[in-house]
Amino acid sequence: MKTITQYLSLVLMVLMAIPAMAQTQRDLDNFRYRDQRGVNQFEAPKDTASTFDGLHVRVGGASTIQFQSLTQENDGPVELVDLGSNFNLATANLDLDVALYEGVRMHLRTYLSSQHHNESYVKGGYIQIDKLDFISEGFAESLMDHLRVKIGHMENNYGDGHFRRTDNAQSIYNPFVGNYLMDAFTTEVGAEVYYFKGPWLGMIGFTNGKLNQNVSDKDQTSPSFMAKFGYDNAFSDNARFRLTGSVYHSAHNAARGVYLYRGDRAGSRYYEVLSDVDGGGDGFRGGMVVPDFRNEMTSFMINPFVKFGGLEFFGIIETATGKDSGESDTRSYNQFSGELIYRFGNDEDFHIGTRYNTVSGDLKTGGEIDVDRFQLGAGWYMTKNILMKLEYVTQNYDGYPASDIHHEGKFDGLMVEAAISF
Repeated sequence: MKTITQYLSLVLMVLMAIPAMAQTQRDLDNFRYRDQRGVNQFEAPKDTASTFDGLHVRVGGASTIQFQSLTQENDGPVELVDLGSNFNLATANLDLDVALYEGVRMHLRTYLSSQHHNESYVKGGYIQIDKLDFISEGFAESLMDHLRVKIGHMENNYGDGHFRRTDNAQSIYNPFVGNYLMDAFTTEVGAEVYYFKGPWLGMIGFTNGKLNQNVSDKDQTSPSFMAKFGYDNAFSDNARFRLTGSVYHSAHNAARGVYLYRGDRAGSRYYEVLSDVDGGGDGFRGGMVVPDFRNEMTSFMINPFVKFGGLEFFGIIETATGKDSGESDTRSYNQFSGELIYRFGNDEDFHIGTRYNTVSGDLKTGGEIDVDRFQLGAGWYMTKNILMKLEYVTQNYDGYPASDIHHEGKFDGLMVEAAISF
């Protein structure tokens, strides 16, 4: 049931959107498009040209809904939910993007409705600085032509998978319905510094290692470090190659552990899978694999992206090593994902594709687990702001002990999703 806060938020969103719709200039400087044009964009582009002409507020948002028809089974100790075929709860985002000054903009995203929370709440936001003219005109101009600073409680830039994943209702970039098995996504307070030089890019960043902020557990927190280095070059209108490597390290002692693979508070796209009738199991993280590391973790991710004409490939090669409380030795989880997409039609309005995703890892309780997922999908951009998706998905669990709900687990079936983003 929607709360009064949600209804008020929806009304506010509509009222704010009315004047925004009349704006002739919807795009901002150094900004990733929120529609079909943002597909295969990664970091926001770095452009020294400026269109700033005073304070400018861009109101945007996203909404999605799925029809889910999945079945599941296991050989575990508890009975799984008997899934039916029906619609999931519609999800919605509200975005505020503000050009504050030449080369300075703000972003704020609010989840109006999500699987895991009935109430509206802020996902995160940041300030992005591409020029220092607010200090004095032309200040450090030659340096800032290549430099960017982002500061906020924000989605942290580890790997390239988070640029293609669904962020609650923002699913227009994702060619499939579901995200990745080991879903690297977190929002922590920190700063990132970027350097762009031709096709080369680099980033270093630090966070306070916390998803939920407070001042009462100062002895259970430690900073996290991340870095990225990459090459991204469009050789022609029909050929592009990108390769990046990323690292994320957290030496953490908080009771809740490291958040990198458990930071999505909105929930997965596969509702109620591997969940039992009493509310246990995966819950809102249905279908995800969350490494059981709390005390420390180091992750590496390599992402190749190749596009030639309408054909594109995106891959993930990832390893996460760490340990849980009470462990003296480290363990590892490895993830591999490859997706092959073909886009065709006017402005590549249609696509078909497959993704194969696997995760293997060592449980704290002993034994090695393997999880694999196969997705076959198709999509149609009815307009640049509306995407219809159809997906067949099958996922299998192997190696879990007989006492675990995932023992010999499996789910498969069809998903249909309608996505709007503006």
